[in-house]
Amino acid sequence: MSTGNNIETEYLELNEKQEWTVHYQKIRTESSSNSYTCLEAIKPQNKSLNRYRDVSPYDHSRIVLKRGSSDYINANLVKVEKANRRYILTQGPLSMTVSHFWLMIWEQNSKAVLMLNKLVEKKQEKCYQYWPEKMGKDHAIKLSDVDLTIEYVEYQDYSHYLTRTLRVHDGESGTSREIVQFHYTTWPDFGVPGSPTVFLEFLKKVRAAGVLEEDVGPAVVHCSAGIGRSGTFCLVDSCLVLLQIEKFGVNSVSVKDILLEMRQYRMGLIQTAEQLRFSYLAIIEGAKKLSQSCNDKENCNSEIITNNDSIEETNSIEEEEDEPPPLPPPRLDSLNRNPIDRPLPKIPVSTSLLDFPYKDDDGEEIQTPPSGPLPVIPVDDREDEEESSTDELEEENTRPDSPISEKSAPITLLNNSISPDAELRHRKRIERKEHLAAQVREMKRRQQANEHWTQLKRPKTALPD
Repeated sequence: MSTGNNIETEYLELNEKQEWTVHYQKIRTESSSNSYTCLEAIKPQNKSLNRYRDVSPYDHSRIVLKRGSSDYINANLVKVEKANRRYILTQGPLSMTVSHFWLMIWEQNSKAVLMLNKLVEKKQEKCYQYWPEKMGKDHAIKLSDVDLTIEYVEYQDYSHYLTRTLRVHDGESGTSREIVQFHYTTWPDFGVPGSPTVFLEFLKKVRAAGVLEEDVGPAVVHCSAGIGRSGTFCLVDSCLVLLQIEKFGVNSVSVKDILLEMRQYRMGLIQTAEQLRFSYLAIIEGAKKLSQSCNDKENCNSEIITNNDSIEETNSIEEEEDEPPPLPPPRLDSLNRNPIDRPLPKIPVSTSLLDFPYKDDDGEEIQTPPSGPLPVIPVDDREDEEESSTDELEEENTRPDSPISEKSAPITLLNNSISPDAELRHRKRIERKEHLAAQVREMKRRQQANEHWTQLKRPKTALPD
C-alpha cells in the first residue's frame, strides 16, 4: 500500500476544489481495468439467484456453499490483509435464496449479520425478510432444503439501529448457534447518514460485540446489492483499524488504496461520490475520537467515542474544576440606606436558573421559576445586580453559610460586590456556552449542506443499492 497524503488535508482539498466526482471516477476507472471473471453468476441456473443483473460476484472470491442443491450465492469474501479484516459482502436475500443465505452463515461460522437497508425503500422491495416475524419457537422458520431452523430470540431498539438475536439450529449435526443481527434502519438508499456520529455509534456497537475479530468467522454485511452502503461500512472500519495499528499516523493510510484493494474482491464497492466523501469524513472523525480515547492508557481499548460523549465529558470536568466563589463581605453603608419601593425588570431566564429547584405551596419541587416581581433592591446596588449572572446568584444562595434561608423567596439578591474571581469564572462559563453553541450551529450547517448536496448530485440513473 502506498503512502497516502494526510487524510484530513486530502478531504479539505477535495471539498475546496469540488472534485469528489472526479476523484470517485478515477477510482472506478482504475478498478475496472482488472480481468476478474463472473462466469458462475451468468450460468442459466444461477441468473435467477441474482437480485440485480449488473452486480455479480467474482469467481475467485465468491462464497461456495458446501451442501444443498446449489453451491452458488451472490456473495464475496472481501479481505483487507494489513487490517486483519475479513467481511462477507452479499446482496439482500431473495425469497428463493433465504436458505442459501443462512447456510452460508452457518458454514462460514459467522457470528453476526450487518443489515444496512430497509426491507422496502422507495416502494420497492430491497430485501426479503429472512428472519421470523415473531419471537419464540412456535414462529421459527424451518428451511428443509438445507436442514436449518431459525428462531427469533431477542430484540433491542437503539433508535437509529436495532439488534436481533437469532438462534440457528442445524438438523444435520444437532447443534445450535446464536447470531446477532445489527440492523441500521436510517441509512437512505444511494445516500449517506446525516452525520458520522450515529454511524460511529453503530460501528462501536458492532466492534464491542467482537464479531469483526479475526478469531471468529467473517461477519456478513449486506444492503440491497451489497456494494454501496456495505462497501462504505467496510472501508471506514478497515481504515480506522489501520490508523490504530499505525498509531494514528494519518500519513500512513491511503483511503483510495484501501478501496482499490477491496474492489479486487467484489465489484463496485461504494456506488457514489457522496458515499466516498462520507467515508473520508467518518474516518477523520473516528480517528480523532480514537486518538483522544487512547491518550489515557487505561481507556485505550475503547476504540471510538462519539462527539456527544466527548462534549459531555468535557463539561463534567469543567464543572468539577469550578469552585463556588467566596462570599464577599457585606456593604454596611448600602444596607443602611432606604430602598426605593419599585420592582426591578425581570431577569432573563437562563439555563442555570431553569435548573434551580423551586417548591410550590405543597412543598413539591417544580421545574420552572415562579412568576412575579423580584424582591426590592436598593437603588445603589442595582448596577451590581444587573452585572451579576444568575449562575453566581444561584451559587451564593445555595452556599451553606449563606445568610439567606432555603425556604425564603425564589432568589433574594444580596447587596454585595462581585469579586474579580467570580467575574472571571462567569466570563469563562459564557465563553464555553458560546463555543458549544457554535459547535451545534456548525453541525447543523454541515447536515444541511449534506442534504443539499444529496439533492443536487444524486444521479438520475445508478445501480440500486
